[in-house]
Amino acid sequence: MIQVRTVVPTTVDKVFSVLEDGWSYAGWVVGAAHIREVDPGWPGVGTRIHHSVGAWPVAVKDVSTVLAVEPGRLLELEARLWPLGAARVRFELTEVADGTEIVMSEEAVKGPPALLPEAVQAVFLKPRNRETLRRLADLAVRRRD
Repeated sequence: MIQVRTVVPTTVDKVFSVLEDGWSYAGWVVGAAHIREVDPGWPGVGTRIHHSVGAWPVAVKDVSTVLAVEPGRLLELEARLWPLGAARVRFELTEVADGTEIVMSEEAVKGPPALLPEAVQAVFLKPRNRETLRRLADLAVRRRD
């Protein structure tokens, strides 16, 4: 899995509150353009965010599904973008002296990108995922209790 990490000067609870707000994803996930629906019970295992990826008028409608969740610590998703494939994306949160360390891991698991070597996937994913973490951090720091 390709990993990026950052430390955010806020609490684990504030960071996780952004992750568990399915309607916020278009605001911090790079490439997500529009959230059409969030399943009741999100982020329970098996629940989905129904999203569009890309710019209008060529936006692709698809879903991301929760594979695993440990409130305040971990959220793992299968993020789909057919016909391109799907990726497993994991957010791990750890309390550190300066706030919260977020580790974002991603790997292509379906479709043509899954055939690419990890080093090639990293060329595309690392910059995108660093920006995703920057956006997530901005929202978490500004989150009100």
